[in-house]
Amino acid sequence: MSDGTMEQTTEDLVDRLADVGRQLGLATVMFHAVIAEQVGLSVTAHKCLDLVARANGPLTVGRIAELSGLSTGAATGVVDQLERQGYVRRVRDAQDRRRVLVELCPHAIGELGPRFGQFRSEVDKLAARFARDELVTILRFLDEAVHLLRMETGRMRAGLGTSARRARRVRELG
Repeated sequence: MSDGTMEQTTEDLVDRLADVGRQLGLATVMFHAVIAEQVGLSVTAHKCLDLVARANGPLTVGRIAELSGLSTGAATGVVDQLERQGYVRRVRDAQDRRRVLVELCPHAIGELGPRFGQFRSEVDKLAARFARDELVTILRFLDEAVHLLRMETGRMRAGLGTSARRARRVRELG
């Protein structure tokens, strides 16, 4: 069975890959928007919660701001919302009592995990249709694409001028 890719040029395949990548990005954003809505969170709060959940331990609000691209003030507001809804809690750093850390509440995974269960099951079925070496190649491509996106995001963020930063702060506060 042919999917037509053998007849396409490398340039055509790269163009298609870029297009499918954009579609995947949009579908991912929309999927997470629905989950956020179901649990009463903004998309930003949901993704910040994901940052805390994926971290190897508690994070400072400053680190959440850095990872998310939010200002520290906006990140504080998001953490306030997550704390009010019982997803995270603020705790004092055991080594430096002046420092406050944000950690995931144990029930947060229990609340959110099942919402991903059906999708994860479908991904497992999809992956079963590929040979191990194909999965390794797909994984390598996706890992490198994530790295490129993070690098480009950092480059773009560093290139923001003062007026762009000021406009962003006004939008965040407004």
